[in-house]
Order: sequence, then structure tokens, then C-alpha cells
Amino acid sequence: MDGAGICRIFLLRHGETEWSATGRHTGRTDVPLTDHGRALARAAGPVLRALRGPAAPPPALVLTSPRSRATTTAELAGLRIDRADDRLAEWDYGDYEGRTTPEIRETDPGWTIWSHSTPGGETAEQVASRADAVLAEVREVLPRGDVVLVGHGHFSRVLLARWIGLPASAGVHVAMDAAAWSVLGNERGTPRLDHANIVPVVPG
Repeated sequence: MDGAGICRIFLLRHGETEWSATGRHTGRTDVPLTDHGRALARAAGPVLRALRGPAAPPPALVLTSPRSRATTTAELAGLRIDRADDRLAEWDYGDYEGRTTPEIRETDPGWTIWSHSTPGGETAEQVASRADAVLAEVREVLPRGDVVLVGHGHFSRVLLARWIGLPASAGVHVAMDAAAWSVLGNERGTPRLDHANIVPVVPG
């Protein structure tokens, strides 16, 4: 809860993987965290406690993507996972799975996930529909307490955009780095973005 006692949604992106570190689009492929990714995930726990406040009760609901990079991040951050939810999986990149944007643009000039189609993968409308379904459930839970959603970069940015009433493509305007937090709140019933891309610091 925030200082006014309003419950919020906390979005956590998974820690670094070898593919995310090199810009390879990672949807269905289950790539593990790197050592640095695990350190980032552990450092994400204290960030959440600082954001929620030392006296905050446990979250009312903690959901993760079913991919191990998300569930491991949640565990290392000290979260008690209620369940893995397929709807929190990353954008399905189809034929572009495992490829970098420069590689994709060799045959699809100007391509971005936000503006172009993805052969064999999901459309922005399909991803937005998944996000809307997650948020509909979350709205039912929020009267009981904060909600934590642990997932992926692109899908978390879609969740953020849909929460504040924007199309999925508006997610391009918000960063979501490895193990970063974003916080969704509201002002007297109007959804708002409270914080974006709060990246933990790994002790040196």
C-alpha cells in the first residue's frame, strides 16, 4: 500500500539471461539466469521492501510467468509465489525467437515488436488481450492488498500501458531493464503510473 492506504501492482522483470544480455528475443525458450541475473534478482527483494514500506503486510497475490527465469527471480527476491500463470508469459516472437533486432531487420527493415507483425507469433492485440485478462483478476484482488506480477520485459510494458488505458504499442515509451520494478497505482480511482524501471544495485 502507498501512504494513503491504496493498494498497488508491483511489476518485476526477471533477471539477466545470456539471451537478454545480448538482445536476443526470448519468448517461449526457457533460458536460465546468469550469475549476474541471480545477483540482480536477490537485490530486487530489498527494493520491493523499500517501495512497500517496512510495516507492509505480505502481498495479497504473487503471480509469475511459468518460465524458470521468472520463477527463479521471484524466489531469489524472497517472494512467496501463489501460482505461475501462463498469461504472464512473454510476447510470443514466433519466427523471430532467439534473434536480435539488427538480425531481424536484415530481412524486415525497420522492424520493432511494437510496430510490425511477427510471423508465427502474437499480434499486439493478442498480447493486450492477455494483459487485460490479468488486470481484470488483479482488480478483484487489490481491495485485499498489493499484487506482485513477475514476468518479462515486453509483456510487463504492455501491462503498464493497458493499466493506464493506452494501447499495447505505448509500452515502447517505458523501459523495463533486467530485475527492474515498476509500480502501478491509482489516484481516486483513476489508474496511474507511480514508478517505472527501478533497477536494483548489486553490491560490489
